[in-house]
Amino acid sequence: MTDKPQRVRKAVLPAAGLGTRFLPATKAQPKEMLPVVDKPLIQYVVEECVASGIENIIIVTGRGKNAIEDHFDSSPELESFLESKGKSDLAELVHNIGNMVHFSYTRQKEPLGLGHAVLVARELVGNEPFAVLLGDVIIPGSRPATQQLVEVFEATGKGAITVEEIPREKTGLYGIVDVEPAGDSRWGKRLMKIRDLVEKPSPSEAPSNLAVTGRYLLPPEVFDCLERTQPGRGGEIQLTDGLRLLAKETGLYAHVFDGKSYDAGDKLGFLKATVEIGLENQEFGGDFREYLRSLKL
Repeated sequence: MTDKPQRVRKAVLPAAGLGTRFLPATKAQPKEMLPVVDKPLIQYVVEECVASGIENIIIVTGRGKNAIEDHFDSSPELESFLESKGKSDLAELVHNIGNMVHFSYTRQKEPLGLGHAVLVARELVGNEPFAVLLGDVIIPGSRPATQQLVEVFEATGKGAITVEEIPREKTGLYGIVDVEPAGDSRWGKRLMKIRDLVEKPSPSEAPSNLAVTGRYLLPPEVFDCLERTQPGRGGEIQLTDGLRLLAKETGLYAHVFDGKSYDAGDKLGFLKATVEIGLENQEFGGDFREYLRSLKL
């Protein structure tokens, strides 16, 4: 009998970037705290973790990121104020934000790449599988992308990353996977073995049109791969390079997730996320839709 894969309990959320694409809005606040409708970006990601059964979230921060810790901390003064004003529903909402899951924090002292940010969390992760979620990618839905990856790992014992089909002319904007069929009937064509990963290839050189989408489920062996990854441009350690080693040495799957993602890491994607998530809001979505229809565009 083979040992059953460990249950996935932890997630790493890299949040140490400078957010330069959103300047000047991010000059004095973290990009991860920019609001999409009524919640900061990072809260959508935390809620996805909770819905996927994650029990411990490790947030990798940097200078000027205290607002993230404050947001997920308890706020008894604010709760008391809201209660005194008869706003018990808001007081409960504020209370629940800090009690969704167990939070830990570690700091990336220099911006040395996404791979380095993941490596910084090694001590807190320990010898366990873990999810990595990029805070500027929102993937709403009843079946979270992270949960889908957890299911793959707990069934196969192999790491997996979320991918989605994109127009081939846009491959130069994404990491692209080179894949072959996994031959696993449980997922059919949605699950593939990764042969290699290519960072932002031209359409003519791209091995596929499957783009990495900001969700990863990784075994602890990835830390050794990242330790052996040579820094690239700017002295940065890229997660993609570490994943290339992992794919060759222990195997790695690509999973085409069932759902829709929003790349809120640039201004246009952020606006699209705000509009489309706003339209789904039960409180004012209908009125917002009518407003948009009234615009003479």
